[in-house]
Amino acid sequence: MAKAKTNFVCQNCAYSSPRYLGRCPNCGEWNTMVEEVVTPTAKPQSTRVSASGQHSHPQLMNEIKHTSETRVKTEMGELNRVLGGGIVPGSLILIGGDPGIGKSTLLLQVSGQLSATGGKVLYVSGEESAPQIKMRADRLVVNSDNLYLYPETDMASIRANIEEMQPDYVVIDSVQTMQAPDVTSAIGSVSQIREVTGELMQIAKTNGITIFVVGHVTKGGAIAGPKILEHMVDTVLYFEGDLHHTYRILRAVKNRFGSTNELGIFEMREGGLYEVANPSEIFLEERLKDATGSAIVVSMEGTRPILVEVQALITPSVFGNAQRTSSGLDRNRVSLLMAVLEKRANLMLQNQDAFLKAAGGVKLDEPAIDLAIALSIASSYKDTATEPTDCFVGEVGLTGEIRRVSRIEQRVAEAKKLGFKRIFVPKNNLQGWVPPKGIDVVGVSTLRQTLKLALDV
Repeated sequence: MAKAKTNFVCQNCAYSSPRYLGRCPNCGEWNTMVEEVVTPTAKPQSTRVSASGQHSHPQLMNEIKHTSETRVKTEMGELNRVLGGGIVPGSLILIGGDPGIGKSTLLLQVSGQLSATGGKVLYVSGEESAPQIKMRADRLVVNSDNLYLYPETDMASIRANIEEMQPDYVVIDSVQTMQAPDVTSAIGSVSQIREVTGELMQIAKTNGITIFVVGHVTKGGAIAGPKILEHMVDTVLYFEGDLHHTYRILRAVKNRFGSTNELGIFEMREGGLYEVANPSEIFLEERLKDATGSAIVVSMEGTRPILVEVQALITPSVFGNAQRTSSGLDRNRVSLLMAVLEKRANLMLQNQDAFLKAAGGVKLDEPAIDLAIALSIASSYKDTATEPTDCFVGEVGLTGEIRRVSRIEQRVAEAKKLGFKRIFVPKNNLQGWVPPKGIDVVGVSTLRQTLKLALDV
């Protein structure tokens, strides 16, 4: 009998090598090469066949009949927002997050809501037994006659049951625990994940079944498995948050049916996840009134304006090289703005340690947050507090100018709704629209002018 041929496959990027390597030459990761048996005969590629037996074939674009299907809305408005307005039938949605963050809880609640509206839901779990899932469902008050639990890891059995039941929605928890019987590698390997995801995509597209797939994440925060996993699905959602806090953030990083970088805020309680309709109040509720080094920014997360407090602590450096530390903000952006403040506003910051963070655990990365970061640094350095009813929006250039930003009307309206009396915006953004009454919109053109008006320095 011939000896089985083996290859060593990187579990991070799927690079294959005939011998073991400590470091993958493709992605540079260490200790990711795992031995896998090479199948001697290649499996013939299967074409897309629907449950009714119809094969796919080439068609002229003008002959294809397109029917605009209505999105299915859940009872969670935050989830609908992140998905672009609701669930698209026949889509493949990947949800990733740290262990214990609430992925299974979210999908079990969504399954209960979808089944309560008449949809047939099949919840497939490879990590828990049916009594364990039932125990969580009782705690979440999820009870429906259209919700089926199926603890299984074999993809052949899962596909057979899907073809027999014809559900409207399928939940796979998780893709790393599923096993394709035709692949000889271990469960959770690159080959298994790629094969299972490909089969799920074929089921979703040929039968019009919406499939939710749970994906584990690595210690670096990326979804485990090959990067092709994210390319194959329609939507990629990341469920983020600190296990020591109750708030969770659902972020869309890929969406073929809506906007990316959308944000949904949830609160984890005893009875499950509850949506937070106004996250700006949460990010601002613990702000001290006369604290220095604090500035409020109106940031756009997708299509939603959110007010976030940017905090800075500037202290004299003890060692020779000044520290630059940031949380929720780009460290390079902070260093750039400090250089602009030193050059254009005459603030001696080269011998000062700088510690900055975006309060509430949110991550900010758009250009419009520049002005708030600069004001918080100057406020801490001068030990002068900003007005508690002021907020700041604008991009700061290297010459100290304040450049225009997008969607200024929504930002100003959100600041007014939360009771702010004055907002500093780029002067060029005031052209072509009339500011609303009830809030003082101050147009500024330079960083030095903004420091004079806001801090009187």
